[in-house]
Amino acid sequence: MSNYRRTIIPGGVFFFTVVARKRAPVFTSEARVGALRNALRKVKKSRPFIIDAMVVLPDHLHCIWRLPEDDGDYSGRWREIKKASSRVIAPYVDNCGERSLWQRRFWEHAIRDERDWLRHVEYIHYNPVKHGLVACPGDWPWSSFARFVARGWHDASWGKVMPVGIEGLDLE
Repeated sequence: MSNYRRTIIPGGVFFFTVVARKRAPVFTSEARVGALRNALRKVKKSRPFIIDAMVVLPDHLHCIWRLPEDDGDYSGRWREIKKASSRVIAPYVDNCGERSLWQRRFWEHAIRDERDWLRHVEYIHYNPVKHGLVACPGDWPWSSFARFVARGWHDASWGKVMPVGIEGLDLE
């Protein structure tokens, strides 16, 4: 087993990129995104965390989590989310005993400050536009963007052009 060096910060705030196996476009229906949402809810009940922002695209997702003050185990949470969603979306196992939904690993970044948090939130919300899926973030159904608009944190017309703060940022 590999020994990855991950930043463990109890109570930390983290940005994640999690990718479907072989970049397959598995999240293209409300049912499959719903299965992912159910997996997130299930894990949140037993291992609490807060999702600040999130977007689910056909072949990957980005999100920002806040962990409890006494807990820095995001890897265990991702393992359980991947297992729970895979049981529904990809119920069959391959010759190695693995389901074919997720890549084995994920990418994380410890959010350093408010500016870093905002930059990553904007990256998350702009991502469907970046990938040419919609003309503006509000048109993408599987994003926290509408929640940010409802709270007055984003204008509904935000994101029709690339925000200045995320130019050159590539977290795929």
